[in-house]
Amino acid sequence: MSTETSSAIGAVESESLYDADFPAPVIEAPRKRTAKTPKSTRGNFEMAAWLFMRLSGVVLVVLVIGHLLIQLVLDGGVSKIGFAFVAGRWASPFWQVWDLLMLWLAMLHGGNGLRTIINDYAERANTRLWLKGLLYTATVFTILLGSLVIFTFDPNIR
Repeated sequence: MSTETSSAIGAVESESLYDADFPAPVIEAPRKRTAKTPKSTRGNFEMAAWLFMRLSGVVLVVLVIGHLLIQLVLDGGVSKIGFAFVAGRWASPFWQVWDLLMLWLAMLHGGNGLRTIINDYAERANTRLWLKGLLYTATVFTILLGSLVIFTFDPNIR
């Protein structure tokens, strides 16, 4: 290596991007607790909600793909699905539990996702309150009504 090349490299290495006359500002770490930050367990709830979304998503994929495979491929397709088909399926506790799990997980998974979207995009606290109240009401109503239909389904309606 020539002396000119090594002196050029040494000059670049000795130059510093830090200027002693203007020290770097002190930047607080992100998510650092301040005096305004409430000391609550909200972080634990959000972690549990995050974990629920991942686990329920995996279970939902298995339930839905299994449902589609069994109902549409193995049982003859859409043309066979009717009142009698559903009545025959829901006569078995296995299919009642399968459909109930799909209903509950889908509603809770979707409700949790919408709750996150509301928290992210609703700017005013009052708007968030009303939107989440409406979301929770719709979620509970759908879960209760769907569960009622699954467990009280009567194939002998006249």
